[in-house]
Amino acid sequence: MDVLALYGLLVLTTLPPLVPNSALLVSVGVLASRGELFLPQVLLVVAGSAVLGDLLMYLAARRFGEPVRAWMRRNPRRRALLEWTSQRIQRYGVPFVIVVRFLPSGRIAGALASGVLRYPLRKYALGAGIAEATWATYSVGLGYLGSAAADNRLHAAALGLGVSCAVAAVGTAIQWVARRRALRQRPEGGGERDGEGRDDRTSSTAAA
Repeated sequence: MDVLALYGLLVLTTLPPLVPNSALLVSVGVLASRGELFLPQVLLVVAGSAVLGDLLMYLAARRFGEPVRAWMRRNPRRRALLEWTSQRIQRYGVPFVIVVRFLPSGRIAGALASGVLRYPLRKYALGAGIAEATWATYSVGLGYLGSAAADNRLHAAALGLGVSCAVAAVGTAIQWVARRRALRQRPEGGGERDGEGRDDRTSSTAAA
């Protein structure tokens, strides 16, 4: 494959979210380790296109906040994800913008929640830049280091994909535990608020 065409394919698979690209990124890491691609250029293209995709999602959510919020709230899972992500962005800021990128569906949730919240663009861009640079280094680096550890390209790619799947599984488990904890805490908080509301209404009626 022509080098320019390969870079174009990298952009097409990293700019939009939810496009499977792990195998491609590991493969270009293997090629870079063998001198067929320039590693810094690969990392720049992968991280740069991913950041651009993040910013486009953020700006769309910021511009169309109400429709995005309505779409997220139509589905219970999306609604819970939006609320969970929004609360942590407000609480932790840039560090969570970075971390959420590595959770399942975190790239979309982080961008949409930040946009809907109108989180400062500079802070979001900083977090997204650090997250995508880390992600690109990790994803391509799996193939690069795997190729150094295994002479066979197929073995190197299999090693990189195996590690990538293991990391994804850990991220899924962490997110699942965090959501379960949040769901357990919500009824307690809701009950307190409902109780407060009832007390207020009772007091108002008594006063009248």
